[in-house]
Amino acid sequence: MAGNAGMARGDELAGKVALVTGGARNIGRAIARALAAGSAAVMVNAKTSVDLARETVTMIEKTGGKAALHVADVTDPGAVKAMVEETVKRFGRLDILVNNAAVRAETPLADMTLEEWRRVLSTVLDGAFLCTQACLPHLIRAGGGSIVNIGGQTGHKGAAGRVHVVTAKGGLAAMTKGLALDLAPHHITVNCVVPGTIETVRGLPGAPARPEGRRSLPPIGRRGEPEEIAAMVRRLCGPGSRYITGQSIHVNGGGYLP
Repeated sequence: MAGNAGMARGDELAGKVALVTGGARNIGRAIARALAAGSAAVMVNAKTSVDLARETVTMIEKTGGKAALHVADVTDPGAVKAMVEETVKRFGRLDILVNNAAVRAETPLADMTLEEWRRVLSTVLDGAFLCTQACLPHLIRAGGGSIVNIGGQTGHKGAAGRVHVVTAKGGLAAMTKGLALDLAPHHITVNCVVPGTIETVRGLPGAPARPEGRRSLPPIGRRGEPEEIAAMVRRLCGPGSRYITGQSIHVNGGGYLP
């Protein structure tokens, strides 16, 4: 598999604790597994795909890693606070936050309801805000840490029928810059990893099938694997990336060249 580097065992994250939102499947699952492969303990968050999130935890434990599951809605301030507190209670500290929770949606503007608009933006932007704010005291207490937001290529190049997703992911890239400047004095790095066309499993309730017009391959000749996104996240959380902050890092096989 192209993304095997993300799953190679290592100890660069030994003693660290990570919280990964939306960690039940696809990119979120790969990120949780990659961080665990680097010897971090991982709290896997999910809202609805609870059984799949349990599978993620089991995968980590079967390879000798430490992981646990916490079910929470990242748009609920009380639920986020409880999730962060449970992470610290269970593992003793918190060093890494990965804001991956998102909503897949595709609706023409004329048919888009205000409820759908708010649901997409709230999950991506409110979720990242609430999780970052709740984690901040613990990251400071740890002497610094890493926050990685998972963006989207559509937030940089646009996409028809996805104005809410484009807005949310574009806002997440902007939020990354603001947070990086705010948190730099605390030795907390904040970056945004932007996946290109990734081979993921579809089928979530309400998730659209990939339209024919977006099935073409990027210049490198293939779709990416979730593990390749995870490998970049793991690298950004490691000791060799402490001078990288405020960046949107595109992992897309040449599909978008900013």
